[in-house]
Amino acid sequence: MKIGLSFSRCVRDIFEGKVDMEDVLVIVARTHFDPRDDEQWSDIWQGYTNRNSRAAPEWAGYSESDQERFRQIALDLYETGRLHQPRQFGWNPRRLPYYWLETIVPPDESTEALKNAWEQYKILAQLTQPVRY
Repeated sequence: MKIGLSFSRCVRDIFEGKVDMEDVLVIVARTHFDPRDDEQWSDIWQGYTNRNSRAAPEWAGYSESDQERFRQIALDLYETGRLHQPRQFGWNPRRLPYYWLETIVPPDESTEALKNAWEQYKILAQLTQPVRY
């Protein structure tokens, strides 16, 4: 399962088939819009496809014929409660250099180094637990 940290980049990855929609737990977006609202959707589409926009043109190069599929992905995320928009609540998350987090590393992607790091993390987590007297 994945947690996304960028609406535009994560939706693009789903559109391109790099990430399966069923693997998305939630996308924490820096946006504040309702994909059901035609005007708001139009603004989002223009912002992400326009190379001259102040927003990153994450969807530049995609055609108008792709727009409905992008919107359907956004609607599916929104309607299933997997699109979280903190700006609705007055909080503006900052942009990070990465945009997907794995909640569980699949066994076939686990390496010896990753297993060792996980074991060390668990030890450190236990050491930082508050002492109860």
